[in-house]
Amino acid sequence: MSGSDGLSLYQTAFCPYCERVRAALRKLGVELALRDLNEQSAWRRELVAATGRATVPCLRIERGGGSVEWMHESEDIIAYLEQRFGN
Repeated sequence: MSGSDGLSLYQTAFCPYCERVRAALRKLGVELALRDLNEQSAWRRELVAATGRATVPCLRIERGGGSVEWMHESEDIIAYLEQRFGN
């Protein structure tokens, strides 16, 4: 898997922490699937089923072999994105 394949950001349009992550994505020039919990109730259910909470932002990282990691906290997500996609 290369680039941003396998990454999805669970977020909402008006969440300031989500905006921080989206700003980091723009700065890094990374495009990934944005899943707004207010637009699709299925995404909210998926997030709650996987993590036990509907807290956003949350980055879904699909790893090789089909394993999935869920990362909460905007600062952790931004640090991960900078490490993976930064110069």
